[in-house]
Amino acid sequence: MAEDILDLQEHCISLLEERGVTLDEIADCARYLQAAYHVDLTKEELLSSVRAVLSKREVQYAIMTGIALDKAAEEGKLSDPYLERLLMSDAPLYGVDEVLANGVCNTYGSIAFTNFGFIDKKKYGIIRKLNKAGKDTGVCNTFIDDIVGAIAASAASRFAHRWVRDGETEYD
Repeated sequence: MAEDILDLQEHCISLLEERGVTLDEIADCARYLQAAYHVDLTKEELLSSVRAVLSKREVQYAIMTGIALDKAAEEGKLSDPYLERLLMSDAPLYGVDEVLANGVCNTYGSIAFTNFGFIDKKKYGIIRKLNKAGKDTGVCNTFIDDIVGAIAASAASRFAHRWVRDGETEYD
């Protein structure tokens, strides 16, 4: 069973990489979210949190679902032409992509939700790159940019929850 989880995690990492996303870039986004609170924090310190987020089944399912929908839209394989146009244009009032991303954040609490809203608005790093690449290029990144933002937000939240100041007790 543990092998299946690791295989699924590695599968999802491969899917992200196929879409041009590295774990290092996600960790950079997570560092961006925590930089004001932990000035010396490096993205390398957040890689373990990114990997921990990616070990969750709900996150893996969101990655697979979102990427499959983005690819299907790109390839013209959606049965509904209206939905395909919405996805290809990343229509501003289409919020299902954010709903799927919020499912990722559910695992890491209110900090993850607020982090996600912030990074979704700012479009930092790889999220900006994905968002721009998805505009008028024939590439659909409607779901993946939000999922990457949610993974980064969740990794930052995980770090924040685990961070212990002198004299405090760590809760996991």
